[in-house]
Amino acid sequence: MDELLTRVSDSVGRITLNRPDALNAITHDMIRGIRDTLAAWRTDSEVSLVLLDGAGDRGLSAGGDIRALHNNAITGRNDLSRHFWHDEYELCATIAEYPKPFVSIMDGITMGGGVGVSGHAGIRIVTERSRVAMPETRIGFSPDVGGTSLLAGAPGELGSYLALNAATMTGADAVACGFADYYVPSERLPHLYQALGERADPGSPAEVVLLFDETPPPSALEARRDWIDRCYSAGTVSGILERLGAESNRDAAHAADELTRLSPLALTVALASVRAARTLGSLREVLDQEYRVSSWLAEQPDLAEGIRAQVIDKDRNPRWAPSTLAAVPPGVVDAALNHRPPRH
Repeated sequence: MDELLTRVSDSVGRITLNRPDALNAITHDMIRGIRDTLAAWRTDSEVSLVLLDGAGDRGLSAGGDIRALHNNAITGRNDLSRHFWHDEYELCATIAEYPKPFVSIMDGITMGGGVGVSGHAGIRIVTERSRVAMPETRIGFSPDVGGTSLLAGAPGELGSYLALNAATMTGADAVACGFADYYVPSERLPHLYQALGERADPGSPAEVVLLFDETPPPSALEARRDWIDRCYSAGTVSGILERLGAESNRDAAHAADELTRLSPLALTVALASVRAARTLGSLREVLDQEYRVSSWLAEQPDLAEGIRAQVIDKDRNPRWAPSTLAAVPPGVVDAALNHRPPRH
């Protein structure tokens, strides 16, 4: 079965991630395939609009193929992981800069690498079934694929919370946090696809989407901003935990408990990465930073251990190294942000 389906109909170039049994986890070959397809369609007069979606009924994509990253780590082939990230991040920039309208359908589960191929599109659509997240800290990693740029742009400290706690957004949350633009009920998607192909003006896909767009329900995440902003504005993860402990609500206590279960190293680096992304001027600058951070984290034990615990053995009992925030060496942030990996 082809991992990627591409076709052109009624001036719409449609790309479908096609690994439904693996929740459309994105492989290196899929990255290359999307890249080559977009390059061909850039000058193809038969294509005036690009539409990205996922096969199956569970979601667009659960993320990158982290089993491959685990294999690279345990076999000493982190060069393969760097090559994957190089091509993946370049694709994120290509999508953001694409000269033709690019519509992404973030229906169902859209996480990690799934956000990378959809969250930088010009027209980003979520539904009532959307579950959007950057869950990298759960595997001892840090948000990437331009995710730190999106997180940095979220209101208040919601981005810090989403990055550290690997929290999942509903479609309404995703719109409120700037990860999506439109909220379209999933039952309307087939009609939206048809309308995009039948539109009279090739330059007005956003106007077509507006015909199906609904005002999303209130964002439950945005309603929690008061204590999230108060706690996650601390300068360190330890400071965030201290502030969470001073709160009297159950949500804050739950958030604190989550943080104590995640990689201290990944949490430290993730917070610094999001904060640094706020100071950078372009997505490409953010992607360059993420490449340095990802390459550095690939050389640390927590990435392989996190994937083992969550995906390979599924015992949900990772043995982080270091095991506590207090044991994280003071120079890790500079080491990660200023890492100089080989280029491809």
